[in-house]
Amino acid sequence: MALKSTIYKAELSVSDMDRPYYGSHALTIAKHPSENDARMMVRLLAFACEASDTLTFTRGLDEPDEPDLWEKTLTGDIAHWIELGQPDESRLKRAAARADRVTVFTYNGASAREWWKGMAGKAGKLRNVTIYNVPAEAVEALAALAQRAMRLSVTIQDSEIWVSDDDHNVRITLEVLQQPAG
Repeated sequence: MALKSTIYKAELSVSDMDRPYYGSHALTIAKHPSENDARMMVRLLAFACEASDTLTFTRGLDEPDEPDLWEKTLTGDIAHWIELGQPDESRLKRAAARADRVTVFTYNGASAREWWKGMAGKAGKLRNVTIYNVPAEAVEALAALAQRAMRLSVTIQDSEIWVSDDDHNVRITLEVLQQPAG
């Protein structure tokens, strides 16, 4: 018998002064059996950083042809493809061809740096791809916030991100590995 996903609930309040975007989201997060708390919380961070009223979690690890999150237009076109981890070149090219914007959040410390060394030149040719690295210490701190029921506030200002619950605050500065010109 296959293991089932574990359901997490998050009340997420986002105040993004850089975009500006302000919103509250009641999220249901299905944590895949092969997913750890760190990856799940990076998904939640990605949602907060790119939040909109139409951004949704996908089937993720259960569906290899979908990203972790996406935003679709009313016609069903993919406006924003959000991927976690270290996608290979073919997956990144496919995403760039299918979506108006692609954002990758990589987060595995030393292996992410090695991935980027091999991917930098290839990804640089894709005009609509942004790639961030979440520092390892921030990933650990986010994982410590994981609970089956969470109430989190995320504040983004001057490229600094603060994630807090009732007892803890996590400060994050994403490393920008690639950003489209203009």
